[in-house]
Amino acid sequence: MDERDEYRIEDLAHLSGATVRTIRAYQDRGLLPKPERRGRSNVYGTAHLTRLRQIADLLDRGYTLASIKELLEAWDAGRGLGGVLGLVAEVDGPWTDEEADRITRAELDATFGGTPDEHAVEEAIELGVLERIPGRDDEFLVPSPQELAVAAELYAAGVPLLAIAGHLRELRGQVEHIANRFLEFTTEHVFARYLEHRPPSDADAAEAATLVRRLRPLAQQTVDAELARAMRTIATRHLQQHLAPGTPAPQDDASRSVTLPAATIRAVHQLVGPENASVFITAATERELHARTLDALTAHRGSRGDVGEKP
Repeated sequence: MDERDEYRIEDLAHLSGATVRTIRAYQDRGLLPKPERRGRSNVYGTAHLTRLRQIADLLDRGYTLASIKELLEAWDAGRGLGGVLGLVAEVDGPWTDEEADRITRAELDATFGGTPDEHAVEEAIELGVLERIPGRDDEFLVPSPQELAVAAELYAAGVPLLAIAGHLRELRGQVEHIANRFLEFTTEHVFARYLEHRPPSDADAAEAATLVRRLRPLAQQTVDAELARAMRTIATRHLQQHLAPGTPAPQDDASRSVTLPAATIRAVHQLVGPENASVFITAATERELHARTLDALTAHRGSRGDVGEKP
């Protein structure tokens, strides 16, 4: 080990951004090689610093310590990590050409009526429409200027901010379901052969990254085309209902869509299969409603009996 690349654990923690306690925990879990022993001191080197930065990068990308350990063990065994990290970077990279922007608090207030609304700002931050900039209380990062522009147009058209936030929450759940289904579909038919080994070989990971780059636009193009088709069909139908004389109003028992968390949908698919999911959810809902009705009737009957009881 070159003396110029030797660090005490405190120095390593400072350079890597990890704490001394975290470094020792990584050593105990086998994520970090043991340091060299020099007398009574432990000495770390450039390899330890590089490994800590790799771990931090993978954690930022959402990987668990268990999966990171698998990747690093494969690398140490000589299977290579370059292709895998390239695949991680490709998937984790931007899925749109849109670039983030900044907006001052004064500009934000002027865009939405001119009156400061702290609750609306906190709601936008929670939804990720705005992000705080460290050290700047008068300015925000806007990850998607297009999304903020849509909210501004809706507000100018008379839609309350609370309704816009609620609509975005509902829409996000539906879009996440679409994204999950697209990934399941492409994984089953395209990527499964590259990912059957954990972790994949360097060559397979590199080829999968190339495919991600090619297929990335397809999801948005498909959703754009289908949304345009659906909007034309449904908007025309709505307009006809409102303009045609004597057209009856929609009935209360008409079908309505309900947004469910993606995790719930996946669990139902695993339990009964995608083809039976809607029937299962309907049956489960009806069973719950029947059970609550019976409980209410029983409770009502019990309360009447208690009143009429004689000592």
